Amino acid sequence: MVGASLEERDRRWLNIRHELGRSGLHGLLVVSDGQLERSGSMRYVSDTGASLMWHYVLFPLEGEPIAINVRGGWIEDREGITILHVSGTNYEMGYQHGYLLKDEISISYRILIEFFDEYGWSQSDLLEKWNVLKNYIPGTYLCEIAGIVDGSGLFLDTIGIINIAHDVANLIFCSGAILWGSATIDGELIHMRSTDLSIFLKDPITDTYFQENQIFIVRDPIDGFASMYPTTPGDIGSYGGINENGIGIGETTCITSDSTIHGTTASLRMRMVLDSASNIDEAIEIMDSNRTCGWNLLISDGNLPEGFILEQTANHSYLSTWNDPIESKRPFWSIEKVVRRSNCFLSSECIKSERKYHNPSGLISIMQFLLRKSPYFSVWTHYKALSKGIENGWGYFDLESSINMFRGVYLGETDFLFNFLMKSHAYMPINQWAASPKTGDMLICFASEGKIASENPIQYFNLFELLNSGYPK
Repeated sequence: MVGASLEERDRRWLNIRHELGRSGLHGLLVVSDGQLERSGSMRYVSDTGASLMWHYVLFPLEGEPIAINVRGGWIEDREGITILHVSGTNYEMGYQHGYLLKDEISISYRILIEFFDEYGWSQSDLLEKWNVLKNYIPGTYLCEIAGIVDGSGLFLDTIGIINIAHDVANLIFCSGAILWGSATIDGELIHMRSTDLSIFLKDPITDTYFQENQIFIVRDPIDGFASMYPTTPGDIGSYGGINENGIGIGETTCITSDSTIHGTTASLRMRMVLDSASNIDEAIEIMDSNRTCGWNLLISDGNLPEGFILEQTANHSYLSTWNDPIESKRPFWSIEKVVRRSNCFLSSECIKSERKYHNPSGLISIMQFLLRKSPYFSVWTHYKALSKGIENGWGYFDLESSINMFRGVYLGETDFLFNFLMKSHAYMPINQWAASPKTGDMLICFASEGKIASENPIQYFNLFELLNSGYPK
C-alpha cells in the first residue's frame, strides 16, 4: 500500500489539531486491535496499516505523535511462573511492562514500602534518594520508566522507588558462583546465582507474598541484545541474568562505608550489560563505571569461557579471577576454574571500608556475631558451605548437577553451621538459577508461600526458545 505524501500527512495533522484546539482537548488517543473495520483511523493519523495489532498513537495538541506497539508484549504462565515478554524500543517495553502488570507493580510497591518502614526508611526518605539517583539514569532508561508509568497509570515516584530499592537497601544477602574449564564435565561455563531476601514479606492489602509476585522477563530490544532474568514487577533493572551473546551477570551485596547515591544503580548497570555487552571487556567496563555502593559483581563470558569477580565501592574496585592472590589469602581458598562469593570483600582496599579485620572466621568474629555486632562469621560460613558444595562435585558439574548442588547448600547439606543458620531463617532464597550463557539454557526455582526456592521444583528455560515462541494466537 502506498503511504500518504508528507503534504497530505501535514494536512491531516493540521485538521486534527484544529479540532482538538476548538474542543479544548490536549490530545487524542487512537487505538487499533488490527481489525480491518477499526484500522482506518490508525492509518489516517500514522500512515500505519492494519497489520500492526494492538497499536496505539498518542496524538498531542503540540509536539510529535508517539506510537506504541503493545502487541510486542505479552504474558505466559508456565507451571505457575509468570513470564513477561517485551520487545521494541525502551519506551515500548516499559509501556508493555506497565500495561500488562499494573496490579503486580502496585503489590511490589506496597511490599517495599512496608519493608523499608521496618528499617526506619520513610517514603519521603526514599523519594529523596530517587530524586538524586534519577539524574544518573541514561535517557533511554528514563524513557522505559516513563513507559511503565504511562502503561500502568501509576505515579512516576512509585516506579522510581521500585527502581532504586536494590541499591538503597544494600543488605547482606545473595551468593553466586561461576564454574568453567576443569570444574565442569565438558569445560563449558556455568553461572549460578541465589537471590536471598525473605519469604515473609507480604502485601498488606492482597496478602500476596513478595516471592509469589516475582516474574521472569524476556527482553528483545530493538536497539540492544536480547536477555532473560527473574525480577520484580516495575523494576527495569536486573539482579542477574544472561544475554544472547553468552554474557552472564550477577551480584552479592557488600556493606561499605564508601558509598554514594551520585551514580548509576548497580541493578541498572547490570541491565545495561545485558542490553549492550557483546564480550567480557565491555561488561566489565559498564559495571566499573558510575559506581555507588558495595558489590561483588560476578561477570562471565560463556564463549571464552571464563569468569571474573569485580569487587567495588564508590571509590575503589578490584578485578580478580580464580588464581588471583586474593582468592587464596587465608582463610579463603582458591578452587581451580571457579570464582564464588557470599557477602564480603576479599581485596584489601575494599575490606578497609567494610570490616576491621581480614579473617571473618576467627574467635573475634564469632563473638561479634553472637553479640549481634557483626554479620561476618555468618557470611564466612555461607562462603564455606558454598565452597564445600563446589569441591564435592568439582570436575563433574553440568547444569542439572550444579543447580542441585546449589540447592543442597541452602538445604544445609554441606556444612552443619550453615544448616543451623538456614533453620534460623538467616538466608531465604526467593529464586536460584544455574545458566549456560553460551547456549541460553537456564534452570531456575522460585520460592512460594512458606517455602524457600531450594524446596520447590526446578523449571527449564532457554533464551532462544523463548524469543522464538511468538505471541499466542
